[in-house]
Amino acid sequence: MNDPIKNEKFTKQIAFNVIPHIDDFIEGGITKEEWKMVAETKKILDPKIKLTATCVRVPVFVGHSEAVNIEFESFLSDDDARDILREAPGCLVVDKREDEGYVTPIECVGEYATYISRIRNDPTIDNGLDLWVVSDNLRKGAALNAVQIAELLVNRYLSKAA
Repeated sequence: MNDPIKNEKFTKQIAFNVIPHIDDFIEGGITKEEWKMVAETKKILDPKIKLTATCVRVPVFVGHSEAVNIEFESFLSDDDARDILREAPGCLVVDKREDEGYVTPIECVGEYATYISRIRNDPTIDNGLDLWVVSDNLRKGAALNAVQIAELLVNRYLSKAA
């Protein structure tokens, strides 16, 4: 029961743990996985978009999760963001501000939808939102969900401002 755990596949113990390290480290202290996430987003959305990521290995069988922070040029309320995301193809908003009012990776297994929860204004920056996003990465590509959500928010929100 108290036998030491051997680290054979990962650099640290993965059981009952979270590891903020996926792939090799490269220049600037980021990992290749973090670099890929930034590069793919810039390629798909806009080369000038500012983005940072910390990719974390979490011991789940299926699912990708993201804690997303977005800063807009103009104010977008959490209610407006919820309304926009409810209309987004492939997205399901489950955002109740109560215990169990959000979706976790295990709850999206076998689903094609991207689930968005915990939508709230970010008080640390002007015009910021925070979101929790999960999906079954075996059903839908890892980076595709985040990119589709960001595209939708940018397109719909910017078109309202114009």
